[in-house]
Amino acid sequence: MSSHTRDIRIERFDLEGARSWMSGICGPHRLETTTPERLRFHHSANVFKSRATTLGVIEYGTDVTIDIEDAEHFSSYSLSLPLVGEQELSKGGQRLISNRDQGVIISPNEHQVLAISGDCRKLQVVITRAAMSETLEGLLQRPIDAPLRFESVMDAVQGAPAAWWRMARHFIAELEHSSELYDQAAFTRDLESSLIKGLILAQPNNYSEELRDVLGVKLPHYLLRARQYIHANAREALHLEDLEAATGVSRFKLFDAFRKYFALSPMAYLKKYRLSAVRQEILEHGATRTISEIALGWGFTHLGRFSAEYRKLFDESPSQTLQRNDARRMRGA
Repeated sequence: MSSHTRDIRIERFDLEGARSWMSGICGPHRLETTTPERLRFHHSANVFKSRATTLGVIEYGTDVTIDIEDAEHFSSYSLSLPLVGEQELSKGGQRLISNRDQGVIISPNEHQVLAISGDCRKLQVVITRAAMSETLEGLLQRPIDAPLRFESVMDAVQGAPAAWWRMARHFIAELEHSSELYDQAAFTRDLESSLIKGLILAQPNNYSEELRDVLGVKLPHYLLRARQYIHANAREALHLEDLEAATGVSRFKLFDAFRKYFALSPMAYLKKYRLSAVRQEILEHGATRTISEIALGWGFTHLGRFSAEYRKLFDESPSQTLQRNDARRMRGA
């Protein structure tokens, strides 16, 4: 019987060899170091053949920087958690530290730079974009309309993300022993599915709220009130003070709950709700009203900024949404 995992043991002491190897697993990226002669790249891992999820341990032996410049073609979500040493993820003007207490996720479609210390030895899980999208669509029971984006830092100490890391660590340790159980496709398929589903449910992302609605997760009563208030008054000029008054809790408590359940601040949640509402109206009434009218009706006074934010959320401009909808209507006519 053929094995349903593929065992990897690789050592490379040249920069191009290491870059080329990891590009084959994650997608194209730049690998740079000021001390190439010290490079000691090790990767020991297992690949599940059903969906090409890779789990293992990786180290470079010297300070390196990984630059995901061609984010469009980066074909996977790469999650890493240092066992020793640390790394720093730079993205959108933020610098996020990752050590044994917190992992990081590199997602497709976003420009990111990861600086890894020479003494860093880390767990790494790589999940293909296709497997992630397919699993998310299965959970939502509908096709997804925007790429899945996770919050970049992943807690490894407490909460659901930490439970996910413990599960990943257990599987990596078991795969090292290469027992016969892990050669059974009926078992590894479900195991891989659990890893992917678990990640989508554990780590805050842009679909977390909808998943909670679909799967019936209970939100705190004050958060329900805040969400209801935002939905009812989204066309008005809303401020944090209004939410505090409507819910009777402090802004700090609101921030915590919005971050935990929606992976957004209250005001970012409001903006996303407004953008989604504009999209819905373009799809329903784009033939009779201009995009500017619709956007102004939802409180977007700076149309250039509105277009940029719309494109960032939906991966297309408002006019592309309209054109696509017009073309679909024409085909149906």
